[in-house]
Amino acid sequence: MDFTTLTIDVLKMLSVVGGYGVGIILLTIVIRALMWPLGVSQQRSMRTMQLLQPKMKAIQERYKSDPQKMQQKMMEFYKDHKFNPMAGCFPLLIQMPIFILLYSTLMSPQFIQMAGDSQFLFIKRLDATLKTTAGVSKDGVLGVGKADTFMTGKTAKVYLEGVEEPLLNVKIEKPSKAIEVQGDLVPGEAVDFKISLDNLGLKFSQLDQIKKAEIDVMDVQTKETEVVNFERKDGILVASVPTTAVESSFHVDVLVLIILFALTMVLSQKAMMAMNKNAQQDPAQAAMQKSMNTFMPIMLTFTFVIIPIPAGVLLYLISSNCFQVLQTVIINKQLEMEDAGKANKIDDDDLNNAKRIQEK
Repeated sequence: MDFTTLTIDVLKMLSVVGGYGVGIILLTIVIRALMWPLGVSQQRSMRTMQLLQPKMKAIQERYKSDPQKMQQKMMEFYKDHKFNPMAGCFPLLIQMPIFILLYSTLMSPQFIQMAGDSQFLFIKRLDATLKTTAGVSKDGVLGVGKADTFMTGKTAKVYLEGVEEPLLNVKIEKPSKAIEVQGDLVPGEAVDFKISLDNLGLKFSQLDQIKKAEIDVMDVQTKETEVVNFERKDGILVASVPTTAVESSFHVDVLVLIILFALTMVLSQKAMMAMNKNAQQDPAQAAMQKSMNTFMPIMLTFTFVIIPIPAGVLLYLISSNCFQVLQTVIINKQLEMEDAGKANKIDDDDLNNAKRIQEK
């Protein structure tokens, strides 16, 4: 199954109302809503962890000289209290593949050709990264830099000897590695490409009949795509495409998104900390947690400055963080009501026991 195409189809459906920016936000809401039960489980697990922390520390202190015995007692302790210490990790493990899928989708040639130049609020392009070079697609000239790399589209139009109609949608194996540059890449001079026939998803008998092919070639850095006519020569497909030099540009709107991501992440962490403010916690663990909450937003923000993250992915992350804050507040209120109900039940039971004792 082509998950990139499937994701684009879902975004198309969700983007009917207000464009692809709205579609990404709606996709975020749908994903996080489906994961709501896991969110409840995660926060309940964290709350239970805080309540059980003193007893867990007592077990660790008692059996610190016997790690194997301590591990056995901890497992028994978890079983007695029906507690899974890994339950809080499940939502994160599920979100990572979704993040990777959305990242690869917004960086794919299909999305860039279809909606890469889409605007949303102050965002000028959903496929833009903090620092990119811009080119004009399908004008017959590739805008390139000296260190640019290239990839093909997923399919090709192939012409065979003695066959009038071309073969459409011929699959290209490994589009990111199928095309090679022959010689040096010099902006302003024609670039020579070559593609091995083995990269085309055709029968061996058909490979011998290939005459030429039309293939989309994309500059990975500029996101510019050109339809290139390849001719067969010496058993490979070759083409020469004129180029022009392009300069890098800095996107302030993407920088604003990175800052918003950092702020929403801090808010999300503060909401989680507020949930546990009344719970007993080991001082060393509390200090480590505080350091993590400070370090993580800084580290991720710096990473997004260095690594090219598309504006659409940042929009997804910001929306996800906002949803997380709201979810944390709502679930925390639910858990507080559950705890209050349990406390009232215990008080009622104690009162009833006291009355029975007085009656006797």
